[in-house]
Amino acid sequence: MTRLVLTQRAALDLIEIEDYSIKAWGRRTAAAYIGKFETAFGLLSESPDLLRPVPDFSPHLLFYRVEQHWVIAHRTPKTTYVLAIRHGAMDLPSRLAELEPILAQEIEILSRRLQTEE
Repeated sequence: MTRLVLTQRAALDLIEIEDYSIKAWGRRTAAAYIGKFETAFGLLSESPDLLRPVPDFSPHLLFYRVEQHWVIAHRTPKTTYVLAIRHGAMDLPSRLAELEPILAQEIEILSRRLQTEE
């Protein structure tokens, strides 16, 4: 079992997904959809090997599919960092090419913070 940490970006992504889902399909459906992410995060904490590389998207990041969305993550031996959550319909390789330098910096900052907490 590893520690699972959501970045601020990933938490905001979940809020946006929930807001959109409420507007499009109502509160009950939105709550059920967000529940699928909560289940996925539990699974990823227990079995981080469920995260897989998708070289067509990025050679440096790991991915896990939740319905129509991709959970984008980075793993260390003790921690899984959920960096962002993106819809599968978007041009993910292009978006990630823009985000990757920022995500790499966020991983480094989070790793340092967690090391000082331990």
